[in-house]
Amino acid sequence: MKSAWVERDAKEAVDRYGKAGVAADLALRIYSTRLLGRDPRLVLHGGGNSSLKTKARDLAGEEVAVLRVKGSGADMGAIEPAGFPAVRLEPLRALRARKKLSDDEMARVPRAYLIDPQAPSPSVEMLLHAFMPAKYIDHTHATAVLSLIDQPNAAALCVQVFSGRLGFVPYIMPGFGLAKKAAEVFEKNPKVEGLILDKHGIFTFGADAREAYERMIAFVTRAENRLKKNRKAVFAGTKLPQQIAPAIEVAPILRGACTLLDAGGEGAHQRPILEFRASDAILNFVNGKDVARYACAGVVTPDHVIRSKPWPLIVPAPQVGKLDAFKSAALKAAQKFIDDYKAYFARHKARTKGAVMHDAAPRVVLVPGVGLFGLGASKRDAIIAADIAQAAVAGITDAEAIGRFTSISQADMFDCEYWPLELAKLGARQVLPLAGQVAVITGAGGAIGAATASAFAAAGAEVALLDVDAKAAREKAKTIGGNAIALKCDVTDAASVRDAFARVVATFGGVDIAISNAGAAWQGRIGEVDEAVLRKSFELNFFAHQKVAQAAVKIMLAQGTGGCLLFNVSKQAVNPGVNFGPYGLPKAATLFLVRQYALDYGADGIRANAVNADRIRSGLLTSDFIRQRAKARGVSENDYMTGNLLGREVTAQDVAQAFLAQALALKTTADVTTVDGGNIAAALR
Repeated sequence: MKSAWVERDAKEAVDRYGKAGVAADLALRIYSTRLLGRDPRLVLHGGGNSSLKTKARDLAGEEVAVLRVKGSGADMGAIEPAGFPAVRLEPLRALRARKKLSDDEMARVPRAYLIDPQAPSPSVEMLLHAFMPAKYIDHTHATAVLSLIDQPNAAALCVQVFSGRLGFVPYIMPGFGLAKKAAEVFEKNPKVEGLILDKHGIFTFGADAREAYERMIAFVTRAENRLKKNRKAVFAGTKLPQQIAPAIEVAPILRGACTLLDAGGEGAHQRPILEFRASDAILNFVNGKDVARYACAGVVTPDHVIRSKPWPLIVPAPQVGKLDAFKSAALKAAQKFIDDYKAYFARHKARTKGAVMHDAAPRVVLVPGVGLFGLGASKRDAIIAADIAQAAVAGITDAEAIGRFTSISQADMFDCEYWPLELAKLGARQVLPLAGQVAVITGAGGAIGAATASAFAAAGAEVALLDVDAKAAREKAKTIGGNAIALKCDVTDAASVRDAFARVVATFGGVDIAISNAGAAWQGRIGEVDEAVLRKSFELNFFAHQKVAQAAVKIMLAQGTGGCLLFNVSKQAVNPGVNFGPYGLPKAATLFLVRQYALDYGADGIRANAVNADRIRSGLLTSDFIRQRAKARGVSENDYMTGNLLGREVTAQDVAQAFLAQALALKTTADVTTVDGGNIAAALR
């Protein structure tokens, strides 16, 4: 590992932050923390922390000694001054005289001594930083170091590798007890340059930011060098089928197997979003005949357990042509995982006062021959789970190459997984109604499609915007932000539709909601219209809906968790307009298509509904078209758009909300919702 410290960049950081009134020592603390946080071999997703002992003025204007320590769960790779809340140092040090500190007290202490009461909560390892005298302290969960200390003989290995320059602290759960023990170890040899926390990570000390940082790099490099010596062959492979099914076919099956039925109502599911990873290292790991031993031995560092669960789900290798058998095996394996997790909670729940079981679904799935999947309530959560699983693969592989991977006990893992102060890293979350669901919207470059994508994203869904105009879809996706993806798709081309849905599955793991919205309004007197025009309209306004629905249903059936098909059928389906036959005829056929899907797939939990909208400013009703129709009727454009019973213009957002309501109506299918401000001629009932 090489030092990334660049003196010119460090001085630039001091100058830049100095202009904002930030002291040089804090500016350098930010600079070196970012260097650590940007290297995933050192820090992942809120793990690790760093601190600085300095001076600050309190609200009364008095200058006091403070510990500036990383806020709980903050991203070290992008941290700013606010990410280092200042805590009065002397009261923290005085706490060392206490024999114990309860979790309730541990939760209150950080906020009791904050200089700014509105600052974020400091790291749960704040007291360890406070009890050490060094001005700068860095802490990481460096993967190479973890491979050394996740061993039965970790203490002896550390003496050998670090030559006594680091103190060794036996495993204790993070908190007051660990901070006291670390202080005791340090005081036995105050010349040490840092500490190894068994099964946890590494601390380095420095009189300045560069010294603490470069000590971290140097000691991690020592660990890396040791891992290259005296390696043994690892992970003898197991026998696999000759033809392995691809991840794109495996993902929906796994997603369905790991879906939990929500007790809140029939048809409501807690669906996971997936993130797939595959590499030579990952395949060597998952293909090992002993994978159940080393992969399920525990986490490589305690704080990972809140993201990954104590062990992964392992399923059999999927064989081409035998996916039904794989689905059956995956469902069985997932149920066993859930049963085992519930038993694990029951065994240990008394250890944590008031513990309430998290959902029992896995966060990581290992698939021999394919790779690994991270699972989460959102795409971001799935990525985090996959990152942590990938780091575990690297750490366990190296640990097994020089010895035998050994983690903390399940009881210790439970203590971390259900410790309120550790869970605080995850932050408070609002559970949105479509969280964990994947929605695909066609015609997403237009007004209705874009509004629908925004509405579904706001309700918590992961959204894929499909449009023949890829640039328009990308622009709309940018406005939505988050994990929204935009894909070029010609819905009249079956191969294009299949490819687009395959990419959605590759990104999110499956599909739950398909909003078939793309369309165009061809006109002409029906007795005179060219047959080519009529056929073109049918391709887009009928057959395209069928292609989209077919692609979605195939995935939904593989998942086995139901789904929702939504169609834009237009007012023309039930109330044809003069010279609109080329548009209205295929739309009428699409209305029948909706009901056929509701009839044929209701038993599979797949709902099919439609929105019947009229006079929406969109790609169908351009400004020129509106002016033309208004002129033909002898009214203003505004009067034309508000020519309904309510006298109100209907917007794309109104249509989007109708689609959203249908997606949330778990016991409604074969429904047609009218969104037109009131037109009795177009009313179905």
